[in-house]
Amino acid sequence: MSLLRRHFGSPGAHLRSVALIEGFSFVLLVFVAMPLKYGADMPLAVRIVGSAHGALFTWLGWLVVSGMRRRGHSVEWATRIMVAALLPFGPFVIDRRLRAEAAASGVEPDEKVAA
Repeated sequence: MSLLRRHFGSPGAHLRSVALIEGFSFVLLVFVAMPLKYGADMPLAVRIVGSAHGALFTWLGWLVVSGMRRRGHSVEWATRIMVAALLPFGPFVIDRRLRAEAAASGVEPDEKVAA
């Protein structure tokens, strides 16, 4: 079974995976690309990482809106995720809550997808 199929098997797992990748891109942008731009005069680092981060943030926003429409999640749920995405380590913190919500609803967060 492929790693992508395992993590992107359910809508909740898809959202969590994108949120974690987006969070990693934000940390990379703030703590690697920005210092390279201003400390080593390498603006290309911000252009590349910033573009990827922007695309991931947009994808995350789309998934959150989709979760509200298709899954009936509340505006509070969406706001928590999007505010967490604005903080450098926020997606890693909110992932714990999303995993707990999935477990409480009876969906195993890391359930195996049939091959």
